[in-house]
Amino acid sequence: MSVTVRVPAKVNVQLAVGAARPDGFHDLANVFLAVGLYDEVTATEADELRVTCAGPDAGQVPLDRTNLAARAAEKLAERYGRDPGVHLHIAKDIPVAGGMAGGSADGAGALLACDVLWGTGASRDELLDICAELGSDVPFSLVGGAALGTGRGERLTALEVGGTFHWVFAVADGGLSTPAVYGEFDRLNEGVRIPEPVASDALLAALAKGDPHALAATLANDLQPAALSLRPSLAATLAAGRAAGALAGLVSGSGPTTAFLVPDEQTAARVADALLASDTCRAARVTRSPAAGAVLV
Repeated sequence: MSVTVRVPAKVNVQLAVGAARPDGFHDLANVFLAVGLYDEVTATEADELRVTCAGPDAGQVPLDRTNLAARAAEKLAERYGRDPGVHLHIAKDIPVAGGMAGGSADGAGALLACDVLWGTGASRDELLDICAELGSDVPFSLVGGAALGTGRGERLTALEVGGTFHWVFAVADGGLSTPAVYGEFDRLNEGVRIPEPVASDALLAALAKGDPHALAATLANDLQPAALSLRPSLAATLAAGRAAGALAGLVSGSGPTTAFLVPDEQTAARVADALLASDTCRAARVTRSPAAGAVLV
């Protein structure tokens, strides 16, 4: 018996970052928007826990117990007192180490797949608790849509979205380590008083109205300077997308994927072609948001 779950990527339309806490994390005001790029996680009964992966950049995905999909299976098995024997296969389409929560998506997908495969019957709240233990972005990968994440991003409040938003994502060569980007954020802000992170009222209103022009004017990512410091070439990608007609562009999460908000599908195709022609990225993906969270397929 096998169970397959499809789970989306995300873009942070606002990522407000507070000062480092004593535990090393940062308080966030993180406005998540799920987008239509997906991984699929298939859970199959097996004698032992193992992970396989296929798709773009699959060679960069860890297949040991550090993989969030494997950790999700272990945590669910531990909570319900059963053996974690399962084969988890990840069909990868979300950029790896790209700031789009691909690893978190796999964790959420594996958690739901194992819950169904094993018949554990975990409640939504139980699944979200396990997600929060796995990582800051994992709860949103489970629920999808749009949400404000507070704390370190794991405490979610659903947000209204009044329409469809069109995006182009420029995939960079290589990845960026999220801990390294936060470390650079701390270095760049050493000695600076960092305000408490809060969600932008104007951005939330733009989401609720479904207005891409208003959303473009309010997109913000406090990690972008750190990502650009570690990967200066991303500035050329951002410039190329904006020059091609994007309403706005920003680094997605901790990067190095860059996200471009566009007004419609026609502009999306034009921006994607221009980004590829600019030779500042290795792939350009066109999609839309919001997207559903983890679902059985």
